Amino acid sequence: MQQMTENKQEQILSNFKIEQKPTAIVPLGDGLINDTYKVVMGEGAPHEYVLQRINHHVFTDVALLQHNIEVVTGHIRKKLLAAGVSDIDRRVLRFIPTHSGKTYHETAEGDFWRLSVFIPRTQSFAQVTPKNAYDAGLAFGNFESMLTDVDETLGETIPDFHNMELRIRQLREAVLADVAGRLTEVRPLVDLLESHAEAMCRAEVLYREGRLPKRICHCDTKVNNMLFDEAGGVLCVIDLDTVMPSFIFSDYGDFLRTAANATREDDPDIGHVSLRWDVVESFTKGYIEGTHHFLLPIERELLPFAMQLFPYMQCVRFLTDYINGDTYYKTTYPAHNLDRARNQYRLFELTLEGQDRLQHFIDTL
Repeated sequence: MQQMTENKQEQILSNFKIEQKPTAIVPLGDGLINDTYKVVMGEGAPHEYVLQRINHHVFTDVALLQHNIEVVTGHIRKKLLAAGVSDIDRRVLRFIPTHSGKTYHETAEGDFWRLSVFIPRTQSFAQVTPKNAYDAGLAFGNFESMLTDVDETLGETIPDFHNMELRIRQLREAVLADVAGRLTEVRPLVDLLESHAEAMCRAEVLYREGRLPKRICHCDTKVNNMLFDEAGGVLCVIDLDTVMPSFIFSDYGDFLRTAANATREDDPDIGHVSLRWDVVESFTKGYIEGTHHFLLPIERELLPFAMQLFPYMQCVRFLTDYINGDTYYKTTYPAHNLDRARNQYRLFELTLEGQDRLQHFIDTL
């Protein structure tokens, strides 16, 4: 996390419309992308705040990023006001503007900072249970549902983030180049991935045919990207940097890829990989409840495909990086990316085997 002097902290905060000086600024959380701090205020202050340095190397268009977030949070806030919700600042993030009216400040050094209202008396969960998997499905489904009538076009904060055709092209380019001389070792896995490539790119095909829409999705649906109140009820969805147009598969499938795997994604023993069906079914139930009023038949029918898509896509990405010599993902030993790829391919196999089971469960809802 970037170190800041007291003077630097005050200089950054002076650009935002807050009336009182803070008593302290302390690190908050352990996020891997952005540097985050809690701004502690004195007694009588209406709010405390979250100060965050936006990683502009990952999110290269900060203006677009913040525009997306402003549109989404503003739209949700209007919906909550219309519904008579009283504690809105606990239900949706609120960003503090700068004196120039923007929701971010660029420093002379080229860093980007934003300030939001801190939501007190909350908790978050790292471990997935059937209960919070259901809560997550419902929360992310409701999140998408509230945004179906946004009348403004949002941009892609990470272009082609979940574009399967692009990921296959990248794998094929890596295979042709074989810069690290690793292709012979992984050729059997490459061949297996190629045998499914056409089927796994069906979303892009259906989109071009006009049969599958893109929605405003969260695109990073993890249980720790929600805040819960003291009693364990969901308050709001957070970490909105990846909110952008995508297929609903992004929100459904990516959650299950991480949450429903019984082991970590880099476990080298693929015998440990299994599907937690209690999590799959709980999340699916919540998600369909949250999206039922807008989900098209084709989107509902392809939820089993979405569960397959994300371990497949992640296998492709890990294997591509391994063939390229480990240039993207951080690794701690030479075969780290290969272990990840094999782990995800085994998970993909299990999702294929479980397709009928999931389809039957969806049909009962």
